[in-house]
Amino acid sequence: MMPTLRSRFDDLVWGNALERRGTPGHVAAVILRYLYGLIRDMFSGQLTLRAMSLVYTTLLSVVPLIAFSFSVLKAFGVHNQLEPLLYELLRPLGERGAEITTQVIDLVDGVRGGVLGGISLAFFIYTAISMVQKVEESFNYVWYVAKPRSLAKRLTHYMIVLLIGPVIIVAALSMIALLRSTTLVQLILTNEAIGPILIATSDLTPYLLVTAVFTFMYMYMPNTRVRFKPAIIGGIAGGFIWASLSVVFATFVVYSTRTQLIYSGFAVAIITLIWLYLNWIVLLIGAQLAYYIQNPAFLRIGRREPRLSNSMRERLALNIMLLVGRAFRDSDKTVTVGDISETLRMPSITLAPVLAALDEAALLATTENDDLLPGRDMSTIRLDDILSVVRVHGETGSYRDPEWSSEIDALGKDLDDAVLETVGIRTLVDLIGPVPEQ
Repeated sequence: MMPTLRSRFDDLVWGNALERRGTPGHVAAVILRYLYGLIRDMFSGQLTLRAMSLVYTTLLSVVPLIAFSFSVLKAFGVHNQLEPLLYELLRPLGERGAEITTQVIDLVDGVRGGVLGGISLAFFIYTAISMVQKVEESFNYVWYVAKPRSLAKRLTHYMIVLLIGPVIIVAALSMIALLRSTTLVQLILTNEAIGPILIATSDLTPYLLVTAVFTFMYMYMPNTRVRFKPAIIGGIAGGFIWASLSVVFATFVVYSTRTQLIYSGFAVAIITLIWLYLNWIVLLIGAQLAYYIQNPAFLRIGRREPRLSNSMRERLALNIMLLVGRAFRDSDKTVTVGDISETLRMPSITLAPVLAALDEAALLATTENDDLLPGRDMSTIRLDDILSVVRVHGETGSYRDPEWSSEIDALGKDLDDAVLETVGIRTLVDLIGPVPEQ
């Protein structure tokens, strides 16, 4: 019964029955496929697990993060706007949101007013950076990125997020407030026809700001190239879900008197944890949607482990070295894992095992900027060496070499000889070919 229903549902989602019904059917099919992919990934458990991890990290790092932001904003004289921002985030908690905002700001004032020792300062810096690092790791997971940024790049990106991010957000809010106070805007507000529309639009400012922040994070945080269109679609979807959840959760808090009676003093903490968890889940769902928008080919298989045939592994190893060799020969070009992933239309997690094997065999090297280079002179890299990485090298998990049957061992040697005869003594230089004429 269940397999039959599953088969019919798959036919409905991935078949062309809906698309044959014209434009409305095509739109319905597309929406259904993306909903199916996102719900499937939610129930797989990894997104929820990472959201819970981010909640724990948030509790540790919220005070250091706000303290850093406060220090940066104070240099611009706009530090007083930090409290309204925090309250806006916690507004769905109702009166408790205002209470928590006041407590957090008081803690930050205590941190600023006190003198931190060396160990305390180091802990504050670590927790603030670990927050951004956790977000990057979660986004890399969503985008199938196996290799994080180099240490130098990570520190640079983290400092930009910690130092410049709050300034940009506060500057945007200040500009909006400044525009509202101008004579022209005040005149428009008094207009009976346009005034209500402008007021309604201004009420959407928090949601538009959340959408902008989500879009920025989707483009900036993953260690891969994210195009603007997928990022903005994910940001809009995330902002819409966040806005909807805010209304629903605020209503829940108002009518959850029984919950508060049961948990007594713990009710505030529990409600806050739930709200933080929902915020992180929404952020990750938007990131997952952005990934599928940019890579629709993986919408159906989801996070299924890639299964490469031996033939695909051989071609993949050769193609990686070919692309790296071509970029190295051209002094004006560089190539990264993201570039190869986009060229071959494969997620970087699929490339990772072969890249690691090539690197271990000293056929590939990585610079501090994550650019890929040949591991040695290309004229000394034989095609047989590249193929051997995926055909010969490996391990069985046993401390002893395998004992093949004599017939299989003889056949294996014949296959190896046939491959060697095919590639001969050709090198990577021979595979790349001559330099094209200008």
